Amino acid sequence: MRIYLAGPDVFLPDAARASAAKKAICARHGTVGVFPTDPIEDAAADAAPERFLEIYLRNEAHIRACDAMIANLTPFRGPSADAGTVYEVGFMRGLGRPVAGYTNDARDFAARTRAFLGSAARQGAGGWTDAEGLSLEDFGRHDNLMIDGGILAADGLLVARTVPPGARWTDLEGFEACVAALMRGGA
Repeated sequence: MRIYLAGPDVFLPDAARASAAKKAICARHGTVGVFPTDPIEDAAADAAPERFLEIYLRNEAHIRACDAMIANLTPFRGPSADAGTVYEVGFMRGLGRPVAGYTNDARDFAARTRAFLGSAARQGAGGWTDAEGLSLEDFGRHDNLMIDGGILAADGLLVARTVPPGARWTDLEGFEACVAALMRGGA
């Protein structure tokens, strides 16, 4: 099995070390981890007129060449997961392949959003609104309902853990739980 390792890990100052650590965990479980920056032959990417498009096309080529995905859904630069990772989850889901995810912030989406905004108002007996009066999503889920729903619909596993702030990007216990679940035949 080849597992695409989606997530904002490519932005880490030690992205190569993060890639190696995840690939080592995959290897211990008898699978191959594929990091977004791994080389892959792709004619469309080779012909891309701009670097951003080349990266996009290579990432999609990797996803198509993999049997499953594990997404790092730890909030990135805001209360939600990395936007590129979310796209990749949807792309893999659209291919009908297994998707699992993990996060190193176990707070639910509404709590993280309220903390990020710094203020929110109670909306009657129910939900919350922001300063513009827009409703906050509050389903008690880890992230936007489309992310959690897509993983659930794929019979996937979503591991949410709270880790010390300094280990936010390096703690791989949730990641390893996802690898183990995929290798058992279902996330």
